[in-house]
Amino acid sequence: MTSTHLFVPTDISPEQRASCLGPDGAVAHVSRVIRMIQGRWKLPILFRLYADDAMRTLQMKRDLPGISQKVLTQQLRELMADLLIARIDFNEKPLRVEYRLSPLGRDLMPVLIAARAFSVHHTARGAATA
Repeated sequence: MTSTHLFVPTDISPEQRASCLGPDGAVAHVSRVIRMIQGRWKLPILFRLYADDAMRTLQMKRDLPGISQKVLTQQLRELMADLLIARIDFNEKPLRVEYRLSPLGRDLMPVLIAARAFSVHHTARGAATA
């Protein structure tokens, strides 16, 4: 069996190849998005913040059984670094902080919902052919 997953058509123009595979091409951009959401807890965090406008850390920890405080903090920081969520500090004592989807995070949600729809459709097609 021949592997075709690395096959790149050679009959396309250099511009078409660059728009797909170049340093600023489609592959680079999609890979960047995948890296942003990669991690066991990032998608659950994003979908949880999509369901509720704002959440405090303790509430999020309760809603994501199995996540440790350390990992939750790490994942929240990475999502903030990628500008997908925003941290709102109310400068109150005791400390009160909430997390929300940022405008970029809101822009990403239709893509994630489309990925879910693709998965549901793909699973249904696989069940139909089995």
